[in-house]
Amino acid sequence: MTNITTPSGFLLLGFSDNRELQILHALFFLVMYLLGLAGNFIIIVSTTLDPQLQSPMYYFLKHLSLLDLSSLSVTVPQSIYNSLTGSGYISYVQCVLQVFFFISSGWAEFTILTVMSYDRYVAICLPLHYEVIMSLRTCRWAVSAAWLSGGIPGTLYTATTFSIRFCRANKIYQFFCDTPQLLKLSCSSDYLGVIGVVAFIAAMSFVCFIAITLSYVQIFSTVLRIPSAEGRSKVFSTCLPHLLVVSCFFFTGTFAYLKPTSDSPTAFDLILSLFYTVLPPTLNPVIYSLRNEAMKTAIRKLLFPDSFHGDKLVLPYC
Repeated sequence: MTNITTPSGFLLLGFSDNRELQILHALFFLVMYLLGLAGNFIIIVSTTLDPQLQSPMYYFLKHLSLLDLSSLSVTVPQSIYNSLTGSGYISYVQCVLQVFFFISSGWAEFTILTVMSYDRYVAICLPLHYEVIMSLRTCRWAVSAAWLSGGIPGTLYTATTFSIRFCRANKIYQFFCDTPQLLKLSCSSDYLGVIGVVAFIAAMSFVCFIAITLSYVQIFSTVLRIPSAEGRSKVFSTCLPHLLVVSCFFFTGTFAYLKPTSDSPTAFDLILSLFYTVLPPTLNPVIYSLRNEAMKTAIRKLLFPDSFHGDKLVLPYC
């Protein structure tokens, strides 16, 4: 890679300078990206076309998939391109846009996850009031608020980050324009505004995480009173993976953005970033469809329409 120090762009050093490892990294990211695209696209189409998937839960799931697609597309294609070409270069404008859309989509996604946990709480703990509380109007307002709220931290983060002066070599030890790495390039203490924004977003994220945790505590306490072991198993097998991915997304992202940046980044720092950039958008479609019979049926109808007659699955003779 050539050393680029001009203020017109940055040099993303990624995972390795070794050409073979760069190709391997590109192939890995390409597979993850295609899996994420396919899974989220199938969920979007299924929840839009299937009349059985028109409840609030699937409405929120569709928008989560849209945000997952956005989040993946912000960072992964650029990283694949840089690894294949070996340049690692990203322009200043591209870096600004990447920071804005990454923070915006990440916050909006976390907000949607919070709303989805509340939806499950109402469905399981307050089933008689579900239709009143989770009305169509309420769902639309919640989704609109989630999408629009992402622009606030995205704008604050981008404005404060790129208002600082960069006076060091424009090398970013990441596969995308990561704000903690950008702060290392500043020449003075003018990055304190960014730290204030980070603290504000971290505090709001913690509030959302507490809300998600409380929702699931109520859900699990209600489920434990269900006499049917099969019913308890079904809820736990669906909710626990969801809570695991949310926790992974929250804790790895918070740790990465609040911990002091090192002058010599380790492989741990790069791998850690995968847990809040690539894995959640890729795994969400699997988690929300693998244990959901309605989703699995809708996906089979979408992929194998000739195997269905009306609403019934027609199995071939053995």
